[in-house]
Amino acid sequence: MKINQRKVGSILSYAQMGISIILSILYTPVMLRLLGQSEYGLYSTVTSTISMISILNLGFNSGYIRYYSKYKKNNDKESIYKLNGLFLTIFIIIGIIALLCGLFLSFNLDLVFKDGLTPDQYVTAKILMLLLTFNLAISFPMSVFGNIIFSHEKFVFSKLIGIGKTVFGPLTNIILLLSGHGSVAMVIASVTIALIVDAIYLYYVLKVLKQKFVLGMPEKGLFASLFSYTIFIALNSVIDQINWNIDKLVITRFHGTEMTAVYSVGYSLYHYFQMFSTAISGVFSPAIHRIVNETKENVEKMKASLSEVFTRVGRVQFIILALIVSGVFFFGKPFIHFWAGGGYEDSYIVALLLMVPATVPLIQNLGIEIQRAQNIHQFRSIIYAVMAAINLMLSIILCQKYGAVGSAVGTSISLVLANGIIMNVYYQKRCHIDILGFWKSILRLSLGAIIPIAVGCLIVRFFNLYNIYVLVASIVLYTLVYVASMWLLGMNAYEKDLVRQPLKKIFRKQR
Repeated sequence: MKINQRKVGSILSYAQMGISIILSILYTPVMLRLLGQSEYGLYSTVTSTISMISILNLGFNSGYIRYYSKYKKNNDKESIYKLNGLFLTIFIIIGIIALLCGLFLSFNLDLVFKDGLTPDQYVTAKILMLLLTFNLAISFPMSVFGNIIFSHEKFVFSKLIGIGKTVFGPLTNIILLLSGHGSVAMVIASVTIALIVDAIYLYYVLKVLKQKFVLGMPEKGLFASLFSYTIFIALNSVIDQINWNIDKLVITRFHGTEMTAVYSVGYSLYHYFQMFSTAISGVFSPAIHRIVNETKENVEKMKASLSEVFTRVGRVQFIILALIVSGVFFFGKPFIHFWAGGGYEDSYIVALLLMVPATVPLIQNLGIEIQRAQNIHQFRSIIYAVMAAINLMLSIILCQKYGAVGSAVGTSISLVLANGIIMNVYYQKRCHIDILGFWKSILRLSLGAIIPIAVGCLIVRFFNLYNIYVLVASIVLYTLVYVASMWLLGMNAYEKDLVRQPLKKIFRKQR
């Protein structure tokens, strides 16, 4: 029986995401307590620093998939083998450059952190950087094999390997931490697991897929076409690194690793929050491209179709994300107290400063695919580049006085300007999306949140949420009230059917 790679692969993707979130929530408090605030902050800062070098990827991974599809359509195996050889060569060169950059940083950490680290921390940071540099340098050429597997649509194999990596990583680290080892041992374990996965990918590509790597001249114009396609993807990678990693470096430089740990805990909650949104919108990409291709000759029909799916998906995302962000608002402070321990009180403020303004782009992230489908995504990249510059400037200024909270404020302001205002105007004027209709629909949906918010205020006012049993009971109560209120006052027939249909199937199977 032939496996439906796309369907099973999608299911495994959601499974991997769920496993990752659950393990992270369980694993993080253990790591925080066993590593300690200072070493956790150091570990978080160094991993963020080395990830900045990953921008050398320059979006080439997406380029491989595009050109493989082109040659596969024509059954041109010789061009595919040359493409394999070309990309392996490119990524070996990038790996060497990454190695040199990482070595330079490893032996010149004072350029990044200045007085932010103690002498002992500089020694540990240097070891961590060297290990992670080696891992990153190897990962660039090895990523070609992962791309080949993905391009051959072997989603089940790659996702099963990904799930294994997701599970074994935290479990191995917990064993090491409980045995008295620290961040260096964790990184060694992480590098070892990565090398094992790379070896499996290498074997699969060479022995199972029987791919070859031919060094030769690529087709004329391939380089120019490749760079023109990947340049804005590369720009987005740079922007993401500035927006979500530079804060940790700035905080460590001015306030040390303990303050970085505070920011990292708040950012972790935001990261989980973000994953719920992208999981929902990802499956709609093919539908968006189909709508644009079928209606490009009829702008009014395109606008109606795109606005309908944009609003439909955005409403579903809002229902889920509004529950999470409001829950963090009411229960986040005591949750962080039990989850992370003492000394992380400001992580609550950091989490809210990142989550609240990010809610707007997260319920509108289908707009990214709409722009790509219409080939008008360049504007977003430019605006986000400006946003990243504003974020960097504000974070440096505010961090010096207000620490982790100041850095989060800088990010929050840039998110509001770019996503809350500029991109919404762009969606309305250029992307054929009825953004005013979208916000009217969201406003009507928000009526379902009024009762839960009132209940949340009463819970905070009269209950002692620093009792773990009271906290858990309060979260359950709030969730039940939220679901009931949204069902009765906010959700439409389509959204209710998303709940009814799976339940009906479950009950039919039980009979």
